[in-house]
Amino acid sequence: MKLILGSASPRRAELLAQIGIVPDDVRPAEIDETPLKGELPRPYCRRLAREKAGAIALGADEILLTADTIVALGRRMLGKPRDRAEAAEFLRRMSGRRHRVVTAIVVRRGDRLWEGESVTILKMKRLEPSEIEAYLDSGEWQGKAGGYGIQGLAGQFIPWIEGSYTGVVGLPLAETAGLLRAAGYPVLGVGQRAPAGAAS
Repeated sequence: MKLILGSASPRRAELLAQIGIVPDDVRPAEIDETPLKGELPRPYCRRLAREKAGAIALGADEILLTADTIVALGRRMLGKPRDRAEAAEFLRRMSGRRHRVVTAIVVRRGDRLWEGESVTILKMKRLEPSEIEAYLDSGEWQGKAGGYGIQGLAGQFIPWIEGSYTGVVGLPLAETAGLLRAAGYPVLGVGQRAPAGAAS
C-alpha cells in the first residue's frame, strides 16, 4: 500500500517523518479555496480538506492524506497572507489575544473517507511594533496560515497553548496516525521495531 501526500507543505512531510512515515509520492491538489458566504472556520477547513481529497487521482493500491489549516480570530479566518502588509495586519490583530488554529485531515482509500480535525487555542503575547517588523523581515510569515509559524521565530510570541502543537504546525499527528491505521495503512506503534534501513 502506497501513501500519497496531497500537500506540497514541507512541514507536513517533516511531521510525518517524526512518526516514521515517508510518503511514496506528493500530489498537491489544485482547488478553489475561496470561503463560501457566511462560512465559519471549522466547516471551511473540513470542506477544503475533503475537496482536496476528491481532486486527486489515486491508483488501486494507494492511500491519500490531505489536510487544511486555518487560523481563526473569532469568526474571522486568517489564511496565508497575500503580502507583508496583510501579514502585519494579522499579527497586530492577534497581538495580546487568544486565537484558534483548526487543522482538518482526510484519509481516502478508494471511495471511502476517514476524517478528523484538531482545534487548538493559543494566546499570543502583546507584540511591540519592533517585534512585528523584525518578524516580517525574517520572511517566515510567507506561506503560513495567520502569517506566523509556531515552530520558528514566532514560537517566542506564544506563551500559552491548549491542544495539539503538531496541529498548529500543520498536521495533528495523533489524529493522523489514527486515521491512517483505520484505513489500513501501517503506522509504527510503540514497542514495534522500525524496518531495517529506516532513519533514526
